[in-house]
Amino acid sequence: MVQKKTEMTVDRNEFLERYNRNTHRIGRITTCMVLLMLIGAPFLIGAYLGSEPDLGAAGRAFLSVGLVWTVSSVVEFLVYTPMLGAGGGYLAFITGNLINMKIPCAMNARDIVGTKAGTTENEIISTLSIATSSLVTILVLAAGVLLLQPLQPVLQSETLAPAFDNVVPALFGAMAYQYFRKLPKLSWIPLLLMSMLFVLVPSLVSQTSMMILPSGAVTILLAYLAWRKKTQNRAQEQV
Repeated sequence: MVQKKTEMTVDRNEFLERYNRNTHRIGRITTCMVLLMLIGAPFLIGAYLGSEPDLGAAGRAFLSVGLVWTVSSVVEFLVYTPMLGAGGGYLAFITGNLINMKIPCAMNARDIVGTKAGTTENEIISTLSIATSSLVTILVLAAGVLLLQPLQPVLQSETLAPAFDNVVPALFGAMAYQYFRKLPKLSWIPLLLMSMLFVLVPSLVSQTSMMILPSGAVTILLAYLAWRKKTQNRAQEQV
């Protein structure tokens, strides 16, 4: 019985190693393919139309906004990759729309299944949920393109404009409450600090990706202090 259990554990570990290797191999290949297509598209279009892009103008435009988004991209990578795992991370960063679509989908799937961040089960669930989200997004976009003309009066309605503007805040507010409810003492301080900061400096509203880093740092610091206090109290009780 023990030998059989050991063999099952070894087989599981070997499978997970192969899974991780294949995930990174496929992820790197597809990432390189997407980068080549994104970078090569302007040159191919320019060659077809006989008008090559101005590299100097493109470089100046990149310096004006690209440096900011580069920092934001690094921050998002550091924050979201542990939540999504390797497979989910590759899929999410290739298909894009992380904040509005991929992250809420992965978090909701994780809550439904009951997996924990950093586990193999969570990585598999995140990969499946993000892949499903990407396919559904493609279908919805295809349907939207076909129905764009008949639905144009509805989409441009002044009555519905406030609703469309608040879809994402409503979505994240509902999902955030699930986590705020679990650890209210840990969540209200970063929430209050960020709310006050955005009220006092309204220009930061357009830099929400950049503000993930300080808010995450505050939350991690508070969690560490709470853990250390709990550990000290437990040690004192044992004495």
